[in-house]
Amino acid sequence: MLTIITETRDNEAELAQTLSALVTGAVEGLVSDVIILDHGSKDGSSRVADAAGARFLTSWDMADIVRSARGDWLLLLEAGARPAGRWIDDVAEYMSLNRMPARFSPSRQYRRPFLQRIAHRTTPLELGLLLSKQQATAIARSSMQLGDFANGRAVRKLGSELVPAWVAIANRPNAGNL
Repeated sequence: MLTIITETRDNEAELAQTLSALVTGAVEGLVSDVIILDHGSKDGSSRVADAAGARFLTSWDMADIVRSARGDWLLLLEAGARPAGRWIDDVAEYMSLNRMPARFSPSRQYRRPFLQRIAHRTTPLELGLLLSKQQATAIARSSMQLGDFANGRAVRKLGSELVPAWVAIANRPNAGNL
């Protein structure tokens, strides 16, 4: 079983896109729970999380969050990111055969323009991070952010692609430049 954890701040539309992409994983029995860590949203993010049956937390201790996860593995995603293709089968197979953390493959359909790829630093969770609860528990500290789990980790690459969060953010009305 898999626990999804994401952080949000005024990402109502992006959060809805991520959660809707995960529904199939829940129906297939892969996704056991979803935890949303909120950084002071003033939009409808809490309503979106509630409608999806996710835990929506406005204050937390990261070590407690990891311990409370129902799944044996954690998938850390940015709000707006969406696993694509056969992600359920790929993740389930990876979890059954491997112990190392993994990331999704970059989306071939959604790539930044060439100059942006050169100038833009990727975020630590741009390709998500799949790691075992046991590994996360060993790393977790009270004041950590989700991206801190990805720093300096050797990871493998999953066969499935992830549509990155910046795609959803760029398509938001009045989106700023990325």
